[in-house]
Parts: sequence; structure tokens; C-alpha cells
Amino acid sequence: MTRIYFLLGGNIGNREEILSEAIKKMTKQLGKFVQTSALYETEPWGFTHEQNFLNQVVVFDSELSPLDILDKTQIIEKELGRVRKTTQYCERTIDIDILFYGDECIENQRLSIPHPRIQERSFALYPLEELIPEFIHPKLKKSIQLLKDECSDKLKVNKFR
Repeated sequence: MTRIYFLLGGNIGNREEILSEAIKKMTKQLGKFVQTSALYETEPWGFTHEQNFLNQVVVFDSELSPLDILDKTQIIEKELGRVRKTTQYCERTIDIDILFYGDECIENQRLSIPHPRIQERSFALYPLEELIPEFIHPKLKKSIQLLKDECSDKLKVNKFR
């Protein structure tokens, strides 16, 4: 079993309900649900939109490979109304990112783990710090707490619930 950290986020529709539904679907398809962070409300990163995002880190233990997990999470996103656009940064009902797959480093055409921009995004670091402040990023060799302290992203991140 490998411990996997996901970041869920969305800013369209009933944000809380969609995140909750994503977790239910992930529990049925990915493995053993472990825990979640609190919900955080955050300003859009990389674009402007009138609706803020809700973000949450979700933790699972799974025997699935990283690519199998990617395939399953992309299906879940589609089932929950995610429409992939040509622009990388835009509004969405749901986004499920794999942040960490144990302490493995994976690089291929479809997947980069750890997620390549964790250290640039407060909306990922705040919920990660809540759960694993001392976890050492496998590539950057810094704790989540230190990455959060050093992060230059100054967009507002507020605990929602």
C-alpha cells in the first residue's frame, strides 16, 4: 500500500457537494480513505474569476499504480462535470491533482509526481501543512512547513470549514 496525497479543488456549482462526491467516488475506486484536511477557500491562481475555489487535501492508501490512479481520477472529474479547456488555468467544477505518491518521484509524458508546482501554491501548502507539516518533499528536500513559509504566492487562503 502506498500513501497518496491528492488536492481537490473547484469553483463552479455547489463546491462543497462536488468535493464530497469526489471523495465518495475516490473511496469506491482508489483504495482506503485515510483523512482529509479542512476545506480552504482560495482566490483563483493564474487567472481571475468572480467565484473563489474550495480546496482540500485528501489522503488514501492504495495498491494502484500512479497511472491507474490518474486514469480513475480523470474519469471521476468527467463524471462530476469537469470540462477540460485549452487554457490550463480556468474555472472548473472539480480538479483532482496527485500531489505525492509515497515519497516516489515519477516523470513521464502523462504524469509528474510530486506535483511540479506545490511549492508555488499556497492553496496546496496550507492544507498539506495541516496534515503533514514535517513531510519532506522528495525532490526539494524541504518540509511542507518550510515550503509554505518560503512560498511567494500571496493569494488569500482562508479556512472555510
